[in-house]
Amino acid sequence: MKDYSRNSPEEIWKLIRSGEIDFPTAGMCAGYAQANLVILPGKYAADFKKFAEKNPKPCPVLEIIEGTPDVHDMGAGANIATDIPRYYVYRNGVRTEELSDVSEYWTKDSVAFLIGCSFSFEEALMRAGIEVRHIAQGCNVPMYKTNIPCESAGVFEGPMVVSMRPMTPENAVLAKEITEKYPNVHGGPVQIGNPEEIGISDISSPDYGDSVEIREGEIPVFWACGVTPQAAIENAKLPLVITHAPGHMFITNILNTELNAFLEKKKKQSERTGLKA
Repeated sequence: MKDYSRNSPEEIWKLIRSGEIDFPTAGMCAGYAQANLVILPGKYAADFKKFAEKNPKPCPVLEIIEGTPDVHDMGAGANIATDIPRYYVYRNGVRTEELSDVSEYWTKDSVAFLIGCSFSFEEALMRAGIEVRHIAQGCNVPMYKTNIPCESAGVFEGPMVVSMRPMTPENAVLAKEITEKYPNVHGGPVQIGNPEEIGISDISSPDYGDSVEIREGEIPVFWACGVTPQAAIENAKLPLVITHAPGHMFITNILNTELNAFLEKKKKQSERTGLKA
């Protein structure tokens, strides 16, 4: 597969629109944060926002987009309905379509949520000498539904979904230290080395993504995953919801190293605006 790690986010958006890129975005645009997506009717937006606030580990919100599908904070110049390689369309909780453009489904009532993604911290893992197996194998990250319940909000409830990366026990300790510094892209692992503890009986059969090789002497390491809302959407059975296809993310134009500071600044500005109002 062609190496897109040195491309800018703006270049990748154009390549997605042109149809050159319609595959998972892991490893693209080195240094830039990636994001999960949920688009739903405005009447459900407050419930979903509350669901995300109650479950910040799997659902850290980076930006809420309303009115038009134009991205602002996380990528001015991008269109959230065209600039993700693959989208899932859910009707009444059932996935009915997989598309590369969902412009026809965007209405003035649509609300989109961009949610932090663990792809964002993978560069830091590789920089520390930790192999990220799904990138090395050129496939999608394995993701699993767990027995960890999310806190419900309105119509949204369901299990936490996790992503998995195999590594040695020593690297797992290092990975924990590294990823805990990225709270807005899921932070540290939720489980290390014992999939049965979180309800995963067959590590070779992920619920989403692809199975990857786990070598002798390695253990599975699990992080909260932004596919969690898709499990809640299946339960909520809303008339129409659009998400990213697992592993096919929106690439922001915010650097991973600047994301936390950017979001904290945005939060403080919002609080000041609220006080003035």
